[in-house]
Amino acid sequence: MAEKNPNNALARFGLAGPLGTGRQYWSWITLHDELRALAHLVDHDLSGPVNLVGTQPMRQAEVMKVLGALLRRPAVLPAPALALRAIMGEFAGDILASQRVLPSVLTASGFAFDHNTIESALRWVVEQT
Repeated sequence: MAEKNPNNALARFGLAGPLGTGRQYWSWITLHDELRALAHLVDHDLSGPVNLVGTQPMRQAEVMKVLGALLRRPAVLPAPALALRAIMGEFAGDILASQRVLPSVLTASGFAFDHNTIESALRWVVEQT
């Protein structure tokens, strides 16, 4: 029997929620689509930077809300920015940063995502754990 991945354990116990204000954008992509996108890049002659992110950047609080709904658990317990910085040090800056990135070059080259919504992506992640 496969071991469960503990990465979403807090969410499974209803202890997940917004990180900092939760208003920061998270540009996400599933590992499945990222690997497919890398193979696509090998097969296509693209120039310039290519963003390996999904098509719908979401605010972090919205991502947690969808994850909570999928797990049928609340996702409202906030993690204050000050606490994140105290526990995670410099890495907290990466989590609390906001960038609304789109995969314009990737989609213009004909790449189609298997997980093009946050619901589809998180459902895939939950099924893998």
